[in-house]
Amino acid sequence: MNQYSKNKITWLAGLIFFSILGTQSALAQLSYRSGAEIEPGYEGWRENDNGTYSLIFGYMNENWEEQPDILVGDNNFFEPGTADRGQPTHFLPRRNRFTFEVVVPSDWGDRELVWTITHNGETNKAYGTLTTDYLIDNMVIASETGSLGAGTSSPESRANVAPVVSVQGETVNGSIIRNAKVGEEVVLLTHVADDGLPKPRSSTATRSETTVQERMMRPPRRTTVGKTNGLFLSWNKFRGPGEVSFEPAQVKPWEDTRTAANSPWGALWVPPPIPDDGMYEVKATFSEPGEYVLWARGDDGGLYHDQYVTVNVSR
Repeated sequence: MNQYSKNKITWLAGLIFFSILGTQSALAQLSYRSGAEIEPGYEGWRENDNGTYSLIFGYMNENWEEQPDILVGDNNFFEPGTADRGQPTHFLPRRNRFTFEVVVPSDWGDRELVWTITHNGETNKAYGTLTTDYLIDNMVIASETGSLGAGTSSPESRANVAPVVSVQGETVNGSIIRNAKVGEEVVLLTHVADDGLPKPRSSTATRSETTVQERMMRPPRRTTVGKTNGLFLSWNKFRGPGEVSFEPAQVKPWEDTRTAANSPWGALWVPPPIPDDGMYEVKATFSEPGEYVLWARGDDGGLYHDQYVTVNVSR
């Protein structure tokens, strides 16, 4: 090989290196720790047994770390009608699917329900309708969240029934309400019943050294988001003026795909042990006085069930 050829190869290698570096830099600019917008999303609708309809919404917080609190008002509202439709005012990072439901009457027809969020100078809207294209069922939910590959199903997934989450304790007019003081632990005792489906894959049942190495080296098997099946309960802040800390650390209900992120979408996540009696004990502590809403999600990988607790915190 002559010197010209060597120089040409060196030049081409450098060009490829800087092209890759430039691409990585461009992609990095699309990933934010904070300062980016929040995009509300309409997931779809389903009919309820009484003839009403549930319009289901989620959101995309473009930030990896920023978790803003956006009160119901000019920057977080529904229209037409009541601005407060039970939407979150605390926004977890990244993609959060099927986060909450808004029930509309049986005569809703072709009207739109619009959710508007303004954050970091950007205003975005999600439009909820009963258009046929947005009709969802359990298979759509399992597919969209990553339990199944896109457009696939199995006898096991079709037989799956969502977990049932039951927060223990007295209720007031049908609502679960607790009282606490700043810095005082509130014990949340929650029973989760499940049918054991979908079964965790054998490769996720244990975290042996060999299994971890195999999973780290395994290339992606699908183009859609992938999620590890397995039952978990996750408590998170839904509304409230201050910070809420949970003990033990909770599984993330949002799509954190990073390795060892304690998220079902993370590469090495393993479902936590299920208590023999199905009873989970979690302690919550609050940093500021005020009214909080805590959100409990029981998720088996394919389907989910939510419950909410209102906590009145005083000094």
